[in-house]
Amino acid sequence: MVRSFAQWTKTLSFPARLSPGKASGSPQSSQDVTTPVSSNPDISDSEKDIMSSVVYCIHHKEGCKWSDQLKKLKAHLNTCKYDTMPCTNLCGAQIPRVLMEDHLRYTCPSRTETCEFCGSELSGPALDSHPGSCPKEPLYCENKCGVRVQRRHLPRHKATECTKRLVPCRHCGASFVSDTLNIHHSKCSRLPVPCPNRCQMSPIAREELETHLKEQCSSPLTPCAFKDAGCRFKGLRGGSMERHLEENTQQHLALMCSLVSRQQHQISSLKSTLSRLSLNTSGTLVWRINDFLAKMTEAQSKEGMELVSPTWYTSQFGYKLQASLFLNGNGTGEGTHLSLYIKLLPGEYDALLKWPFSHSVAFTLFDQSEKACNVVESFVPDPTWENFQRPSKEPDTLGFGFPRFISHEILQKRGFVRDDTIFIRIKVDPSKIVAV
Repeated sequence: MVRSFAQWTKTLSFPARLSPGKASGSPQSSQDVTTPVSSNPDISDSEKDIMSSVVYCIHHKEGCKWSDQLKKLKAHLNTCKYDTMPCTNLCGAQIPRVLMEDHLRYTCPSRTETCEFCGSELSGPALDSHPGSCPKEPLYCENKCGVRVQRRHLPRHKATECTKRLVPCRHCGASFVSDTLNIHHSKCSRLPVPCPNRCQMSPIAREELETHLKEQCSSPLTPCAFKDAGCRFKGLRGGSMERHLEENTQQHLALMCSLVSRQQHQISSLKSTLSRLSLNTSGTLVWRINDFLAKMTEAQSKEGMELVSPTWYTSQFGYKLQASLFLNGNGTGEGTHLSLYIKLLPGEYDALLKWPFSHSVAFTLFDQSEKACNVVESFVPDPTWENFQRPSKEPDTLGFGFPRFISHEILQKRGFVRDDTIFIRIKVDPSKIVAV
């Protein structure tokens, strides 16, 4: 790009100069100082001085770091990457050299590109309009089925192929997602099903089948009353069915016994599953004892009356435990104290546990008043005690505990009994449980 001398120097400034006759170090009065002015200045020397001045590139604010004599500026501008030049595609734009490559590739209206999908050569306005309309561009289905198809095939895919399109059930008219239609058909109340008696009215809507069998079925065949037990006989109503029932009494009885046996097995399995699900495997039992006064009165009139807690485990595969309570006391606490004990029961995983049992046990009687003052007693088993060896059968001993856990007198003074109920917690330290 050709520039005049005035254009090069338009934005440049130069330092002021001292006159030749003025020495920088000789003191003079202000009255003696004069600035000599040449009536015929040497123009060539002045221009030479100016052209020898050190300047920055006129594009230094854009980032150019060049600086040198002014006379070299013209040559520099011919190569400066920040200087503008006409677009080589002749679009008319003036573009800095550093941006020319991007301009030619992305923004020049005269550029030519090839569509990566259809292979068409594009230029001018088509460069902006084609990317959103190319018929061969792959697009994801709007129904979120996960399939990519070309834009030109997308309407057909959505109408006939997409697994997430809505499809009406031809029996009930309701619309369902295509890949769930078969599931609907298995439950559709209007789906035609054959009459089990193979009458002439078959097929019949599923919701009408029961009414059909009771009131409308023209078939003379009727299933045996013991069909749910396994009898497959079908016969004419009246004498034929009665004769079948009389002649096959023993067979029907055997079928019913087999059905009852299967049901009992199922009930037993369900009970076992329910029992396992309801097991306490936390290592802590909170024992609620209702009707306390009635049970205390009974214990005082009946010697040795013992209350037994539900069983619980120290962990899922841990020790099996049970607590027992004597409301009127036992041993040294008989008649004056509550006696509380814990014992080990044979468990399913005893073979995998460490013996003897050696984990600390804490008993807590909860004070139910606002300012609670619970009673707590605890112990660590002695490994030599017989009570904490592996049990081989249901123990007939009390286990280990406190015959004088709390006196009857203290029990009545505070809020341990409220709403005729007491709460006792037995806790085994879970950090010391040893199990697989």
